[in-house]
Amino acid sequence: MKMSIILQNILVIIVAAYMAWDNGTGNQITGNWPVIIGMIIGLIMGNISIGLAIGGTLQLMSLGVAAIGGSSIPEYGVATIVAVFIAIRTGASIGTAVAVGLPVGIFTLQLDVLIKIINNFFAHWSQKMLHEKKYAKIDAIFYLTIAVWMLKYVIPISLVVFFGTPIVKFILKVIPGWFTNGLTIAGGMLPVVGIGMLLRYMPVKKYFSFLIIGFVLAGYLKLPVLAIALIGLAATYETYRINSKKN
Repeated sequence: MKMSIILQNILVIIVAAYMAWDNGTGNQITGNWPVIIGMIIGLIMGNISIGLAIGGTLQLMSLGVAAIGGSSIPEYGVATIVAVFIAIRTGASIGTAVAVGLPVGIFTLQLDVLIKIINNFFAHWSQKMLHEKKYAKIDAIFYLTIAVWMLKYVIPISLVVFFGTPIVKFILKVIPGWFTNGLTIAGGMLPVVGIGMLLRYMPVKKYFSFLIIGFVLAGYLKLPVLAIALIGLAATYETYRINSKKN
């Protein structure tokens, strides 16, 4: 039975709110990882394949990008929700949907700064309660900060869900074909940038032989990702076992 549009909209917003709750409380069941969020939104919208395809693409884009200290980065989880929602609801191509979702994720970066300024007030309030040894109030303030943090995700997603679809459809009609084709190509190139950034932080020189093996398995033997991942798991276990014996 097909899920109603209203129920889909509500569930999409709930997922956006849960991303903030999951990250803020440290549960990390879904996090804001695009591949997980994409699968969930795809399930809600009735097309898991598109959800995984978009989530996987944005996951690769986000590799090597981390919010160190108090820095702010684009919210790829939000971009995933928007891209999957638009692709399935409007029928837009994956490349175009990703290109529409990314600016929303970048817009959320601006909200991130604003939310951090607001939560700074709660931090000082919590510190005051600590000096007064009112620990129960500290817990309440902590969950209040998470509620405020949810606004960073809920506001842009709600705008897209309730007001953005007609505008997006209009934009997709106006945008010329050569431009959307360019967006599709760019969407295919950006994951490579993410992988390149990740490789800079990995001990590639130390395990370069494994990198070659992975390339041969994927490029020449055409093995699926799951098979390569299992081989990588086996190699990781053997490396861990050998190093454990040495130590």
